[in-house]
Amino acid sequence: MSVRSTSLDNGMVVLTDDMPHLESASLGVWVKAGARSERKAEHGISHLLEHMAFKGTKTRTSLQIAEAIENVGGDLNAATSIEHTGYFARVLKDDVVLAADILADILQNSTFDEDELAREKQVIVQEIGAARDNPDDHVFDLFQEAAYPTQPIGRTILGTVDSVRAFTPETVRKYMRRNYVGDHMVIAAAGNVDHDGLVEVAKQRFADLAPSGAPAPQRAEYRGGQERLVSDHEQAHIVLGFEGRAYNSDGFYAAQVLASVLGGGMSSRLFQEIREKRGLCYSVYSFHWAFADSGVFGVAAATGEDEVSELIPVVLDELRRATETISDDEVVRVRNQIRAGLLMSLESPSARAGQLARQQILWGRPIPMAETVERINRITAQRVREVAEQIFTKGAVTLAGIGPIDRLADVESIGETLQR
Repeated sequence: MSVRSTSLDNGMVVLTDDMPHLESASLGVWVKAGARSERKAEHGISHLLEHMAFKGTKTRTSLQIAEAIENVGGDLNAATSIEHTGYFARVLKDDVVLAADILADILQNSTFDEDELAREKQVIVQEIGAARDNPDDHVFDLFQEAAYPTQPIGRTILGTVDSVRAFTPETVRKYMRRNYVGDHMVIAAAGNVDHDGLVEVAKQRFADLAPSGAPAPQRAEYRGGQERLVSDHEQAHIVLGFEGRAYNSDGFYAAQVLASVLGGGMSSRLFQEIREKRGLCYSVYSFHWAFADSGVFGVAAATGEDEVSELIPVVLDELRRATETISDDEVVRVRNQIRAGLLMSLESPSARAGQLARQQILWGRPIPMAETVERINRITAQRVREVAEQIFTKGAVTLAGIGPIDRLADVESIGETLQR
C-alpha cells in the first residue's frame, strides 16, 4: 500500500496515496464536524458554511477563487454530511500546491461578506424548498427525525427556512472557530502527489490553526417512532427502519452484508420478491447507515396507493426470513460484490482520497485494503442471521411515509408482527 501519514504539531493529519502513473491528483480537507455538531440555533450552518467558503477571502474574491482553479483546468467542490464536511479539488500534478493554498485560504480567511451571505441564504432557502418538493428526499429527512427525535443527529442537513435566515457572519465565524481545529481536520490526497511536499505546504498554510478544543457531539440515542405526511403525490414513499450498528461495533460488517443480501441489487431478496415476482413497486432497496456511535438499517420503497397495504407485510415476511434462511452462497456473493466495489474504487484518486480521510476520522488511521477485505471475508451466514434477528426483532421500529399512505400500517403493529 502506497499510503503515507504525517501528524502535524497542530494535530492535523496529512495522508497521501501516491499513484505516480497518473497526471493528476485529488486532494481535500475533511473536517470532523457536520450537522450533528450544530447547536439548536445553528441548524443548517454546516451546510451554509460549505457554500460560503467559496464566496471570498481576505485575498481572493469569489470570482478569483473560481478563476484560480479553473485557469489550470481544475475544479473545486464540497459536501456536508451528518458527521463530516469535506472541501476538495482535482488538479494536474503540477498544481497541487495551488489547490492546497486555495483550500487553506477558504478554510481560514473567508470573510463571510454580508451581501454574499444574504444571497447564499436565499439559495439555500430555495434548496430546502426543492428538497421538500421531492418526496424521494423528504421521506429520508422524516425518517431520520423519527429515529432520533429532538437530537442534532436527527435534524436535516439543510436546516429550516427560519434557522438559515437567522444566520449572521458572526454566527458562522463562531461555529467555525469552535469546530474547525487541527485535531478535527485531515488533509488527504491521492494521485500523482509528493507526500513530503504536501506536508510542507500544510505546515505553512495551516500554521495558525488552533490545535484542539472542538466539543464532542451529543451522543446519539436511537428511539424509533413514525412521521407521516399525507399528500396528493401519486406514489407513496415509505422508509421502514431499525437501529443499525456503529462503525466501530462488532456487527458493522455483518449489517453491511445483510443490507446487500436483502436489497442491494437486482438479485437481492426484496427486489426479486417485491418487484419481480409481485410487481408491487418500481423501486425497493435496503440500506445501512453507520455513524460514530449509532446506526440505522432501513428499507425504502415507492408504490401506488392501492399497493401500500400489501407492500409492508411482504417486506416484513422477507425480514423474518432473513433471520433464518440467509445462505452461505448469498453471503459469498455479497462479499464478492463488496470486494469488487472496494477494488474498483481504488482506480479513482478522488475516491481514494475520500476513503483515506474518512478512515482517519472514523478509526484514527488508514485501513489497508487487505485488512478490510479480510474483515468482510470473516462474515458468515450464521453471523448475518444473528445480526438480522437482533436488528429486526429486538428494538424499536422507525417508519416514515409521504403521499397516499392512509392504508400504511402503524409502527406499533409492525413491531408486534416482527416480534411474534
